[in-house]
Amino acid sequence: MVEILFGEGDAGMMKYALKREKGLGSELICLPFMLDIGDISQPVLSKYRRDLIYKMLYHYQWGADEEMSAELKSLGGKYSRELARLKAHVKNGEPLRIWYSDAPYSICGMMWLCGKLRSYRGEVYAVKLPNPIVKGETAVEHSGWGEVEPREILELLPLQRKLAQIEIVMNAVRWDALKRENSPLRAVVNGTVIGVPDSFYDFLIWKYMGKEPRREVEIIASIISQHRLGMSDWWFADRIDKYIKSERIEIVKDSDKKYERVLRLNEI
Repeated sequence: MVEILFGEGDAGMMKYALKREKGLGSELICLPFMLDIGDISQPVLSKYRRDLIYKMLYHYQWGADEEMSAELKSLGGKYSRELARLKAHVKNGEPLRIWYSDAPYSICGMMWLCGKLRSYRGEVYAVKLPNPIVKGETAVEHSGWGEVEPREILELLPLQRKLAQIEIVMNAVRWDALKRENSPLRAVVNGTVIGVPDSFYDFLIWKYMGKEPRREVEIIASIISQHRLGMSDWWFADRIDKYIKSERIEIVKDSDKKYERVLRLNEI
């Protein structure tokens, strides 16, 4: 069985689970293309997508690091190898198991993969992350598989179901429609993935930023912790930068470590 996930954090937790828990597959493939963001008309290994992922992962909030920068720039080769491994497993007709969630990057990855598996006749299973996970009198919300403990991953395995060919085709058709629309962003609204403008989440920035100065890290942390959207901190940092350039947000105290900047709404 080949385990497939769509985020580096998700795959990291699954890798740990594969080492610790019995009953999971022997192979792990990570396809972290972040397809909820940006132009999806281009191939996932295009220079555009590689540059976007680099920008997301190396978003300079804690200062420059040349070693990290070089490592991240080499990710294109890593992702290419992951795709080649997937193609080899598909060619051999091996069973696949897709782990996804309602996080936009994850469910977009799942639909994109279904597009690649449209004519595949091997067994394809899917496990969708329940949210919240309820145990007795407790309930815990997770924004993705990367937040689920390895033991819990195995406990959730019974939720897997075999995808019928028609389901794979339906997901592929939905992805085709999203590609044609090619909105700047894709979001999950009432359980459905739709194309939205890049300003879609901006209301959350205004919710946690006022005229009183506040550190950028505190603003973004409030958004991430209070709203389990599956969006990275980078997205909100990038949007804040755009509003600084347009002078809607003012830098009260600057810093080389951008998340340490003190900001407030511009009163002009």
